[in-house]
Amino acid sequence: MSTKRRKHLGLAVRYLLLILVFLICVGPFLWQLSTSLKGATENVYSDPPKLLPEHPTFENYKKVGEIIPVWDYALNSLKVAVANVLANVVGASMAGYALARLKFRGRKYAALVFLMAMLVPGESIMIAQLTTMRALDLQNTLTAVVLPGCVAALNVLLMRNAFRNIPEEIEEAAVVDGANVWQRYFRIGLPAVKGTLAVVAIFAFMGAWDDFLWPLIVLTDDANYTLTIGLNFLHGTFANNQRLVAAGTIIAVVPLIVMFACLQRYFFRGVGEGAVKG
Repeated sequence: MSTKRRKHLGLAVRYLLLILVFLICVGPFLWQLSTSLKGATENVYSDPPKLLPEHPTFENYKKVGEIIPVWDYALNSLKVAVANVLANVVGASMAGYALARLKFRGRKYAALVFLMAMLVPGESIMIAQLTTMRALDLQNTLTAVVLPGCVAALNVLLMRNAFRNIPEEIEEAAVVDGANVWQRYFRIGLPAVKGTLAVVAIFAFMGAWDDFLWPLIVLTDDANYTLTIGLNFLHGTFANNQRLVAAGTIIAVVPLIVMFACLQRYFFRGVGEGAVKG
């Protein structure tokens, strides 16, 4: 086999693998979108399956809003997600900068503590978290949903690695010019790690938006339910109507897609910022 033919064959195999991965990752979303747009007269379980609806309709989305207060739940989820993003961006960046750039006793041990915190399963400490929220009189509030994840250990380590990649000569020159810690943090550190900040923001938003178990434990009032809990009630009550379940799923996924689309340029740059040094 000639070199040119082997090259074309390898390229064809590569594209086939990419198409396969695309179908595995995006296929379920496309199927849910198709199901959500199918009318009551269309058979969801047709054989062979039909991806394109015969008569697309948004009636299922309207019915979801009539059955449960989906937009109120979405607003609660948005409040929690935005608060989580702000807390992680501020808290993780400050902690990461301190671990990477400030010299203090026990700095290496502090980084080790964050690393060990990632090894602890979240389910194993939920009882302690719930007891703490009760002691603070925060149970059944959105604040209680935000607090446990407001500064994630993974985000702190990502920011630490990103700050460590900044050349030390730049900060040394700033120190000579009389810049204090806060000035170096705001004027040198943060502008250099915008990509990693986007990564932290996306991770924080996705984690808060998709979280189900902790809000289910700490919230008891329907008015404070997040979208994941509300959609669970929809699924339990109308499990036979897959069109409504699919419509609720699409409502929950769209904000994640929009956020990633807005920050994808910084996201891929940020993955590289924190991956050069350990």
